[in-house]
Amino acid sequence: MACYLQFAAAVAALAVHGALLAEPKNPDRHQFGVIGHSFHNGGDEAKLKRAIADESESALAFVVVTGIKGEKEPCSDKLYERRREMFDDARRPMIVVPGASDWSECKNSTGRSAAIERLNRLRELFFSEPTSLGARKLPVTRLSASAKFRSYAENAHWEVGDVLYATVNLPANNNHFRPEAGRNSEYEDRLVANRFWLNRLFAMARREKREAIVLFSEGDVKALEQPRGLRALLGRASTRRDGFDEPRRQIATLAQKFNGKVLLIDSAANSDTTPDIEWRGNLGHLSLGSGAVEVKVTPGAGSPFTLKNAADEK
Repeated sequence: MACYLQFAAAVAALAVHGALLAEPKNPDRHQFGVIGHSFHNGGDEAKLKRAIADESESALAFVVVTGIKGEKEPCSDKLYERRREMFDDARRPMIVVPGASDWSECKNSTGRSAAIERLNRLRELFFSEPTSLGARKLPVTRLSASAKFRSYAENAHWEVGDVLYATVNLPANNNHFRPEAGRNSEYEDRLVANRFWLNRLFAMARREKREAIVLFSEGDVKALEQPRGLRALLGRASTRRDGFDEPRRQIATLAQKFNGKVLLIDSAANSDTTPDIEWRGNLGHLSLGSGAVEVKVTPGAGSPFTLKNAADEK
């Protein structure tokens, strides 16, 4: 009996030792992919398919893709449904960020704007479930879960490790602010929804002591260029309405009160052949244009976000 107990204890010790050896040094370390607006600069469906296939070959926690169609493509249900099937066939969890060409620039047969109707259709097809698209689903929480903002299903957040990720519907065409006379109902209502969403995200990250927040959008709010003092007053007095003014000021203010890193990723045009993250304090920014990158996340590091083509691969 004594021999048996000694043997059992030895086996248990080996099992614990093996488990310790198998446990990663940092279980929160992960990678994610981002595909910019593939339909910019003459891109087409084939380019988007290649980007999705490339990202599917990597061990990524998820992939965020901006834009489902080009400006000259029809805003039809048939096209929307075909692109939905493409995302659902992807091996990795796919998070979609709507682009201006997907809805806000759509017109009906009489030439009138069909933006609101098309955005609602996108919401039905791409954002109706509490999960990502793709063969492997990732649970997400949508803004539409809030009673006051039932329509805004495209805004979603999820967590991997110690990082809070979220999408914000900020289209690149000046946030869909219309300069024509009259009330910008869609723009103004979405401003209210996005204001609530951003406040909620940062409050959640502070409460849960998250190390970082990553926000994905199509448009570049230019948060690193937020003016202060007299410059800010003069800028707001400009005759041309900046559709990104409010979210830019809000993000800059919230980031100052957050102890961790805040990374903004968008699909604005980027003249650099090799995109990189620009930091100002704890606020970082990355524009991809029509490109694609993979981002390595290393919690606890001085620079927790590293692009795949950066120094970690040398």
